[in-house]
Amino acid sequence: MAKVLVLYYSAYGHIEKMAEALAEGARAAGAHVDIKRVPETVPEEVARKSHYKLDQKAEVAKVADLENYDAIVVGTGTRFGRMSSQMAAFLDQAGGLWARGALNGKVGAAFSSTGTQHGGQETTLFSIITNLLHFGMIIVGLPYSHQGQMSVAEIVGGAPYGATTIAGGDGARQPTAIDLAGARHQGELVAKTAAKIFG
Repeated sequence: MAKVLVLYYSAYGHIEKMAEALAEGARAAGAHVDIKRVPETVPEEVARKSHYKLDQKAEVAKVADLENYDAIVVGTGTRFGRMSSQMAAFLDQAGGLWARGALNGKVGAAFSSTGTQHGGQETTLFSIITNLLHFGMIIVGLPYSHQGQMSVAEIVGGAPYGATTIAGGDGARQPTAIDLAGARHQGELVAKTAAKIFG
């Protein structure tokens, strides 16, 4: 059974929901899945005034956790077209794992959200994928086997590089059924890929 970590940062809960959908897809494909979040770096008083979702049930991850998994799926909201500083700060601490090659050959994947349709989803996915490639990981995207991302009947997330959702400028929009289906599909593909490599 492949071991999958869904590692995320979610200020307002959108990525948290996507993480849960990714985990569902990976579990449906037979993987053991843990969902963990990276530490918040914003002072609690500032986070509360900014209405951050602070009641997330996922355990806070440690960098040392990463080498215990066959696959790691990394998700974060976009900050000016790149990953959040919270996720970057966490991954920046993984130099010891990189130096030992501890993540070489493991499966990696990315997912994200933005406030607008053209707010940097793909560049954020690439900022995550770049890190994962430096760690020596094998990347699984979101192929067009998830046909929902091709819809023009409604606003949808999704890209060949990973599952995404659009939060809206005020954060009121939640991941749609199509967005969550994309996340589940990517989770399934990650689990199946890991099982082929490590099973």
